[in-house]
Amino acid sequence: MSAHVAEEPDTAIEALDWQGRPLRCQDCPHEDIHAEGRCDLGKVCVADRRRKRIDRFFSQNATLAARYLDHPYFEVRALAAKHASVFLLAPLKDDPEPDVRVVAAARLPAARVKEMRFDAEPRVRIAVAERLEGSDLVALLADGDYQVRIAAARRAPPDALVYLMHDPETDVRRVVARRLPQAQLTRMASDEDPLVRVVVAEHLDPDRLAPLVSDPDMRVRFVVAERIDPRFLPQLTEDSVPPVAEIARQRLASP
Repeated sequence: MSAHVAEEPDTAIEALDWQGRPLRCQDCPHEDIHAEGRCDLGKVCVADRRRKRIDRFFSQNATLAARYLDHPYFEVRALAAKHASVFLLAPLKDDPEPDVRVVAAARLPAARVKEMRFDAEPRVRIAVAERLEGSDLVALLADGDYQVRIAAARRAPPDALVYLMHDPETDVRRVVARRLPQAQLTRMASDEDPLVRVVVAEHLDPDRLAPLVSDPDMRVRFVVAERIDPRFLPQLTEDSVPPVAEIARQRLASP
């Protein structure tokens, strides 16, 4: 067995710029703030190529972020965008780097990011889905990336989720099952995946669970036994899986 090697601390790594050149404080335009202790070579530095060091710089010098929104290194632009005035971020919607566009989508007013629903990068579309509401999300319910559809399904109007009841991805249908209105949720009781049916069993009203009493998956039947209207419990007391039968008997015996 190989010995565990401790991760090298960030401050022990050489200070290099985004092009791999060694850094010197003498070459920096921020000597004034260095004197004030607001930057520190190898720890807090906007010229460094390491994300943590750049982020520390903007955390301590947010007023300087606007100067770096067009920096050639994308990490600098992305981190500057986290701290700069939102009124300066509109041009970043067309930035060539997805990381920068993600920040723009997360910070700009929702009305300004609506057209970014069709961005080529799924992470950007996810960020947009987390900002939009109502009918603006409908287009994202048909997105080609299932993670985008999940993000949209978490915020879309519940009645719009019928479009995703038969989504090919189990994780999407599970999100849908948590939010569908009761009338439509009943139709998901026959979903092909037991993990989806478990969510259905957890969210259907107790008097609507009868179709799942004979479900082939014991996990589904166990949830049903815990929640179903007591008048449907007798069948479950004879279940072939002892924990399912036991919970049904316990509930029938309860006053």
